[in-house]
Amino acid sequence: MVAKSFNQIEISKSALQHNYKLLKKLSRANTRLLAMVKADAYGHGMLDSARVFQEAGCRDFGVAEIGEAVQLRKSGIDDNIFVFLGFAPGDVPLFFTHEIIPIIYDIESARTLSSEAVTQNKEITVHVKVDCGMTRLGIMPDEFEEFVAVLQTLPGIKYGGLASHYPRADEPNSLHTREQFLRFECLGVSESKVPELVAHTANSGGILYFPDSSCSMVRAGISLYGYYPDGDDGVKRANGEKLQPVMSFKTSVLQVKTVPADTGVSYGHTYVTDRETTVAVLPVGYEDGLSRSLSNKGEVLIHGKRAAIIGRICMNLCMVDVTEIEGVQAGDEVVLLGSQQDEIISGDAIAKLMGSISYEVLCLFGNNNQRTYVE
Repeated sequence: MVAKSFNQIEISKSALQHNYKLLKKLSRANTRLLAMVKADAYGHGMLDSARVFQEAGCRDFGVAEIGEAVQLRKSGIDDNIFVFLGFAPGDVPLFFTHEIIPIIYDIESARTLSSEAVTQNKEITVHVKVDCGMTRLGIMPDEFEEFVAVLQTLPGIKYGGLASHYPRADEPNSLHTREQFLRFECLGVSESKVPELVAHTANSGGILYFPDSSCSMVRAGISLYGYYPDGDDGVKRANGEKLQPVMSFKTSVLQVKTVPADTGVSYGHTYVTDRETTVAVLPVGYEDGLSRSLSNKGEVLIHGKRAAIIGRICMNLCMVDVTEIEGVQAGDEVVLLGSQQDEIISGDAIAKLMGSISYEVLCLFGNNNQRTYVE
């Protein structure tokens, strides 16, 4: 028996499926949609989320490291799994044992894979990462032709695809993104020239705002989990069907107390009451992903109303002002992310207070609390 924590993450399977199907609809016909499930599916649970996407029709999955790929394979995901961050030489046999596709960005990695392929008398498909403007992992465009020429001489290596990544696709009017895609196209990887090659550069922003750059495959990340890469602006801009946030975060009131004016709250007394104040103590803190930067800034929902976080957020506790909310008592439901009655707190709203993005909020909450999957 596993003890139930006060703090619970709920993941909506129907919202995951809705988002996958909507993104497929927004992509070009016959374009494959790869589901990025790295970082424990952005805090949503890699294995369970992958199964939901698979049920919705997904046949391509992306992770950061080989360990994640092996977990997916052992869990029963028998479709294509791509590893995007490279690998240590000692992990190379795992790509063959579990039939994983590596994304490579240096010729030494290709030679290491080739050596193992020869040893095992097998062939392995690789995709090449090209840096067309992200200034992150990838060979430079002017190195591409020579790189592929060398790659194609290596025994046991099948050159199966080419990838790049957009740094500014969350800007719908980004000229840089269009220029970057032209740079990618100039590598000569269009389907008409090399029909068997899988080309992919569009991320969530690419799918939503630059659909002409879809190529033969696209990679959806944050959008699968119900958030637009440009935050609230994307929500306002979206027409017709919209992405549905997948995660909610709930806890419950531990204690309620009334204190007089001029009472300091929590460490350092960074908040001092200016009136008689009813304080609710919640069993959630920065260990649970509630960033300390939300001290004296964040809000929660209780009885369908907003309650301000007061004082510094502690490791396992925080305090909120419920003076204006009638009848709050120990055991009452508290929503930190999601909806309660007519009020909503979104990941974008929390991220704005943190000076961050929804991606971080989802990872913090999802990776630090018990998760339950609901229909």
